Amino acid sequence: MQNWKRRLSEIGDVETLDYAYTREGRKRPDPLPKLIAAHREALSDARKRHPAESTILIGKSMGGRVGCHLSLEEKVDGLICLGYPLCAMGDRAKLRDEVLRTLNTPILFVQGTRDPLCPLDLLERVRAEMKTQNALHVVEGGDHSLRVPKRQLQATIRTQEEIDRQILKAIAGFVDHCR
Repeated sequence: MQNWKRRLSEIGDVETLDYAYTREGRKRPDPLPKLIAAHREALSDARKRHPAESTILIGKSMGGRVGCHLSLEEKVDGLICLGYPLCAMGDRAKLRDEVLRTLNTPILFVQGTRDPLCPLDLLERVRAEMKTQNALHVVEGGDHSLRVPKRQLQATIRTQEEIDRQILKAIAGFVDHCR
């Protein structure tokens, strides 16, 4: 996320958070309520530093999912999920879609076509049933981290930097719409 923090700062102020389990070097995430509490605390601190600005929560994988849960309790202007983990451990039968179906906050999904945690056909089905405004930016060939294999980049004469700029452009457009 540090790389994205630098890019996103072109759009506005960016605050980051590290969950306690990562700071402590643990691999197993804390329970969802503890993750939401950490997100809430970071949001509160950010609002103290930037009181007049709109608030867009952006998260990579689990961070995006936790941001979705927090938006049910705290008013935010938009959500951006980079690689939403729709399928628990890649299992298409274990969907994490309930929170998405209850959202009232506009959301942008940025998903790679090779992401086993979020097959686009399943995401499209969930998006069609969501009650909130939602959008999707697809990264052709992108994995869960939105990275495209070098062979594919060479075949299309593109660079990862170009793809990341396209992602940033999609995010900037979404943020402008939410403000």
